[in-house]
Order: sequence, then C-alpha cells, then structure tokens
Amino acid sequence: MFKSRHPSKRERIWGFYILMLCTPLSCLANFSQAKELIYKIKEGLPKGTFIGAIGVDLHLDFTVEPPFLFSLTQKKVSEQYVNINNTTGELYTSAAEIDRETLCPYSSEEKGCFLSLDVFVLPQQYFQLVKVKLLIEDVNDNRPKFPTDEIRMFVPENTPINARFAVEQSAVDPDLGIYGVQTYWLVNDFGVFTLDVEENDGGELTPFLIVTDFLDRETQAEYVTDMIAEDGGTPPLLGAATLKIAITDVNDNCPTFTESQINVTLHGNTSKGAQLARLHAFDPDLGANAQISYAYSERVPRDTRSLFHLDKIIGEIKLARKIDSVTATFYKLTVLANGPGCIPAVASVTVYVIKVVTGPPAVIPRYIAPEKDGVVTLKESEPAFSPIAFFTIKNMDKSQRVDCYLEGSGPFRLVPYQQLENEYLLETTETLDYERTQEYELILVANNTQSLVIKTFLKVQVLDENDNAPVFQQSLVEISIEENNSPNTFLTQLQASDPDSESRGEVIYILGGDAPGIFVVDRLTGILTVATSLDREEKEKYRFIVRAVDQGIPRRESVATVVVTVLDRNDNSPRFINKDFTFFVPENFPGYGEIGVLSVTDADAGKNGWVALSILNGSDIFMIDTGRGALRAKTSLDREQQGTYQLWIEAADGGEPALSSVTMVNVLLLDVNDNPPIVLFPQSNQSYMLVLPNTTPGTSIAEVYAVDKDTGMNAVIAYSIIKRKGGEPGSFAIDPETGNITLKRELSNRGLYSLLVKVSDHGQPEPLYSMVMVNFFVNETVSNESYIQSLLTRDVDIEVEEKPWYISQMTDGPERYELFPCRPILITLSVACLGLFSLVIILISYICCKRFKKIRKKRSEVEVPLKMKNGATHFLNRKLRQMSNI
Repeated sequence: MFKSRHPSKRERIWGFYILMLCTPLSCLANFSQAKELIYKIKEGLPKGTFIGAIGVDLHLDFTVEPPFLFSLTQKKVSEQYVNINNTTGELYTSAAEIDRETLCPYSSEEKGCFLSLDVFVLPQQYFQLVKVKLLIEDVNDNRPKFPTDEIRMFVPENTPINARFAVEQSAVDPDLGIYGVQTYWLVNDFGVFTLDVEENDGGELTPFLIVTDFLDRETQAEYVTDMIAEDGGTPPLLGAATLKIAITDVNDNCPTFTESQINVTLHGNTSKGAQLARLHAFDPDLGANAQISYAYSERVPRDTRSLFHLDKIIGEIKLARKIDSVTATFYKLTVLANGPGCIPAVASVTVYVIKVVTGPPAVIPRYIAPEKDGVVTLKESEPAFSPIAFFTIKNMDKSQRVDCYLEGSGPFRLVPYQQLENEYLLETTETLDYERTQEYELILVANNTQSLVIKTFLKVQVLDENDNAPVFQQSLVEISIEENNSPNTFLTQLQASDPDSESRGEVIYILGGDAPGIFVVDRLTGILTVATSLDREEKEKYRFIVRAVDQGIPRRESVATVVVTVLDRNDNSPRFINKDFTFFVPENFPGYGEIGVLSVTDADAGKNGWVALSILNGSDIFMIDTGRGALRAKTSLDREQQGTYQLWIEAADGGEPALSSVTMVNVLLLDVNDNPPIVLFPQSNQSYMLVLPNTTPGTSIAEVYAVDKDTGMNAVIAYSIIKRKGGEPGSFAIDPETGNITLKRELSNRGLYSLLVKVSDHGQPEPLYSMVMVNFFVNETVSNESYIQSLLTRDVDIEVEEKPWYISQMTDGPERYELFPCRPILITLSVACLGLFSLVIILISYICCKRFKKIRKKRSEVEVPLKMKNGATHFLNRKLRQMSNI
C-alpha cells in the first residue's frame, strides 16, 4: 500500500509516473485534465486502514483559498469499500471487508484484481477528475476444499507395484499463486499406498494414488484414510476428504471342499427322494469368480449316476429310485467342484447299503419329541412322564407272540399304550438334568417265540437350559495389599463356575454399584486390579460386591463380597504440630522441671507410627521424655550465664528404615531479680576525692557508677544519699538516674566529708541494693596522705540524711552492702512470688512469641522489657530526686 508521507521505492516510481502525467503548470492551471493514481492494498484489511493521500500524491497546494474539497462520485459499487477525507483527500478502508475472491473470482495472478474509483477535486475553479485504481493483493484466507467429503477409488487386487491411479476429485483453493494448493498427502498409507502430484500445462495439480506393495482382497477388501490438501501459506492451511480405496476381486482362488471324504449308511428299504449327503465347497473370491458347480467324475458309472441324483448348484445327493439291496453292498461316488478357470476339487462319497430282512416283526417309530437322524432331543425342564415316541410292531404273525422291552439305563420306560395292541409308548419317569447326564443310549428290543430279535437303537440328547446360577468359589474374598502400590496392580482372580452349557455357562464379572471407581475387574477372566496407588492413611479398608452373571435367558447371577485391606508402609515421617517451638522459663527454674511439651504425630500405624524423641544438641543440659515429649533441664538455669538455648529435637518412628523429622526449640530464660547492683566507682569505701574549698555550688564533684547483671526493670538503677558526715544538710545532691553528685552549698570547713550512697534496682517483688561510702577531702592540696587514711579508718558515726527501713551491713571484699545476709532465702522468696504470677507470664509469653522469632538464631541475651505508664515513671523519678536531696 502506498503512503504519501512515507514513500517507498515503488511508491516513488508511481509518484514519478503521476508527475509525468501532471506537470507543475498543468497541476496548477488546468484541473480539467483527468489524473490516474494506483494504490496497492491487501484484501481483508480492517476498517480505517490508510490507503493513500490523493492531494499529497497530486502535489496540490493546500494553502490556496478557498481550500480543496474531495468527494467520491458514488456511482460505482467499489466505492462502498472506501471512505475519503473531504479536506485532505486521504482514502481509508470502510466497514465493508474487501474480499479478492468475491470481487475478482476469475482473475489470475498476472492480470491482478482492481477496484476503480472516481474522485472529484472541488471547488469549480480547481475542478479535476482523478481516476483511482486499487490493486487488491491476495492473502492466504482460504483453505483447500475437495468437491466431495468422500472419495471412492477402485483398485484391482492384482495391480502391479508402482501402478498409478489419478484422483479426479482434486481440491480447489480460490487463493492465487503460492497460496493455492501445493501438495497432497495421506494420513495413513497402510504401507501399500503413496501419493504423487503432477502439474498440467495449466498449472493445475492432480494427485495420483501409487500402489507400493502387493494387494489381496481376501486379506483386506477396503482401505479408509484421509487425504490432505495443503496450500503454501505460512502457516499452511489444510483441507481434508475421506479416501476409501476398494480392492476389486480377481479370480485368484479355486474351490475347496470342507470335507473330502464322506461315508453314508443306507438301508435297503429307504424311500425314494431321501437325502443322503450334502457336499460343501468354498471359494473366497466374489461374484462370478466364486460360483461353484458340482458334477460327478467320469469314473462314476452311468447307472450309479442315475441311482444317486447330484444337485449341481447346492451339492445335495438324493436317492433317485428304489435301491437293490440284494446285489449291491456299497457305492463309491466321486464328486467334482468346478470353478471358473480352476482345476476341480475332488471329494469322495461312500454309500454303504444295509440289507433289510423281510418277514420278521418290524418296529416303526413315530416320534413325539423332536428327532433327527435317530436322535431325540428333550429339554431338561420337561416334566416327568413326558412322551417321547410311539413304537408300532408290524409284520406280526398272529400265531407268534412278540415281546417288546427297553434296554439301557436312564429315567425312561416303555409301556403298552392303553388298550391298543402292538402300540408302545416311550416316556420319561422323572425330570432330566443336563448337568448330570447329557446323553442316553436306549435299545428297543422286539423278539418273537422263534427267538428272532429286532433291535432299534435310539439316542436321547438332553438340551441344556439356564437353570443354574454362577457360583463363586468363595463368597467372601479377603485381600491384603501394601499401600503405595503401582497403578494397575493385580489383586486376585475371582472364579465362579456355572455348570450350564454354551453361553448359559459363560460367566462375566461385574463390579457392584458400591465398588469405588479405582477398582477394575476383567469381565471375562475375573482378574481384579486396582487402577491407582492406595494410601492407608486415606482409607484402610474397602468393601464391595462383585457379580457373576451368565449369558443365558433369563440371566442368572450370584454375588461375592470383596474386602481389600490396605497394609501400612512406613511412608509418613513424624510430624511436629508446630514448625518450631518457643518456651519461656524463669531463670533459676528447678532442675528436672517440665519446660514444655513437644507434640508430634505420625499417620502410620503400628510400629511405623511409634515415635521416639531425642535431643541432637544440648543433651548435657536438657533431656526429653521420648514418649510424652516433655522437655526438662537437668540443672537450674541462670540467665546471666546464658539467656537463650536453641535445641534441635529429632522425632524418629519405629519403621524399617526409620523416618524422622527435626524441629527447632528455643528456650528463652525470663529474668528474675537475683542480682543486686555492683558498684564499680568508687572502687572502695576508703577511697576519696579532692575537692577545692573554692568550688562553686552546682559543680559536679563526683559520680557513683554501678551495674546490674539482671535485665529490664531489674537492671534499672536508682541512686540516693542516706547518710552524711560533715557539712550541713542539703550540701550535696545526687542524680537518681546517673549517680552524678553535685555540690549545692559552699564548703566553709576544710577536712573529710563522707556520704553513704544507696544503689538500688527496680526489681520485683522486692528491689535489691548495695551501699557505698563516697569520701571528699576538702583542701587545696593533699600534703599528708597518712593523715587522710587515718581519718577514713576512724569509726565515727555519720548523720542520717533519710531514715531507712532496713539495717544495712557492710561487708569486706567487694564494696557493697546486702539487704539480707542469706541470699538463698531471697531467691526462694522470689521464686515463690513468680509462681503466683505464672498465669500472667504465660499470657505475656504467648503475646511476645512472635516478637521473639527474629532473635531465635541469635545467642545473645534476651531482655524482657517491663513497660510502665508515663505517669508512673514521672512519679518515680520525682520521688527519687526528693530522696537524693540533702
């Protein structure tokens, strides 16, 4: 498509062509001369696609007044496909889609497909007619299509290899050039066919079916596949049709007899027209190639042919006339089966003739039950005393007595029929059972007083009926299978028997409606399988029924119950109820006390589900009950030595091999106020500091510095002066938070001043504290050290700045004062108080659990801050300041 704003090389050629048609003078001066523009676009473009700018391509000056106007003549059908901008002359596609195959159904790739437009350039003083041609380019928007959905071809079975058959119903693609049909192929060539494509002078492609292997109609008479036509687009479009290849018959087979030797027994008194035998020959060819005619061989004498009539079409041999049983004993007949162009097939029929003795009594049977060739058939459902046949004794000499009786075993009897003479009835004496006896052989014997015996042989066949239902070998089938089995695992083979015959005794197996869909039974073999892997933890036992159904009419069935028990395998590791555990324990917790319980489960059963816990690290300090999961410390724990313990606990089951899992346990020690503050400065009660007499009030003259090993409020220290020696009241003040001692009044006297400072924490339930003596020697210099030391060692009472409620005691060694001389008593009381607040501690521990997760991998001490309200904090600071003022 040409665009005036971004002209390509080809567009510049077309612009040059336009300039040749319209010189600059003619374009500005003579607008009555018609111009022609050609634009190239693809079919199927969406609405609003830019085609070209007429004004720009005509090099019109859009600065003139009045401005140019562009309009379509609205006289051509092609103009419904484009819209024009009246002021710029730009052409765009309209809502009507341009289809090249519809507009130019018979155009070729060389001629092209054009749409012509007439555009007027207005107003009148600029008027000119512009002929616009749109060259529509083809796109691959049509797939090949066969003229019919099914193509039939006929190929003789004796077709030689590489023979070619043209497929006349070739596909059609309305697209042009490379977008048209390019090739054909078969979805399935069966190993005996392939396709080739030939192009004629007109460029049309014709597919040819090529035979690549020998064909045999008797093996496969028809081949059905899909033939695909493919064009040259990217991606290619396909068309399909069903190709049916019928293999036509040729006479490549000859008749053959199903039986080549037949023996026939013939009584001498057999009546004319009796059927002796029927021969059957088969030719697998079709139609005329399979036609068979029967004829006697030339070796058969003419009189024998006249005695035994042979049907040429159906091969039936009948007795044509009365036979002479006196002279002839047997006949041999040679029969030929003739087929078109074939060597005849040969069969031999031997007829044995049994002579008939005349004169003695003759037994004439008349059958009531169905009979064929001396074989009587009875249903096993027939009731007792069902009649079978009448027997009449003929050729009876009235001077001789004839006895008639039955030989053979079975529920039968032969009785004279009512009052009729020489008439006997054969009947059953009880119901028959096919499953017990299927056939009886009876002999009816007639003899006279001259000891002449006539025997008539009779065979009774019992017809089976569907009177038995299938019976399972086991009515309850119990199966055990380990879980995590492979799909389609064999479970068992169900076996049911049915004594009935034929289809009545054929048993099929069907799962009951309560059987889960994961179980499958083979209808014929009764093999029961499970289609998926079983999981004992999901379901341990399956119970359903299986039906055994015979194929009789009506059908009979029986059921068996199948119980499938899924045995456990150690396929589940022990599982802790939490990913990790955090326990808060107050320090000095008694040894072997229960810190917490680790709950763990195992979905397996038996020993596979038995779980034992063990500590992987820290077993020298901690122990755990392997069964209950209670974690205990072997000794009392001191937070000041170590505040956090991180343990790895392993849970192992009793399976083989054992499975295990590991969890992390954080033991956080809560601080107990068991350490009084330790004064680091002054270093002893005999140390002193020199203070000049001219020191002005407000000057910081010393500092008491102490630390507390506890944390939180137990480590918050307050300083106060409780006694003094020398100076007037209020001469010194101490900051309760920092321990900084400030001079409040001028010191008029030189000499030694002493302050007893109390250093106390804020612990609960009772704070702990220490005492320290702060000494000041007021003078300009220190000239006599021994004198000062003698003053420090004198036991002189000092005045009380505030009245304490306790009696302090100074100890040697580390310079500190203890509240009580018995520290164990204090620890015991603290633990007792903590026991009263155990519920509160548990609640606080639960709330703070998530806050402590970030520090579970750190080994540093964990501080548990105790929060106080702002008002309470200010009140405490104010009281401390009041107590520290002298």
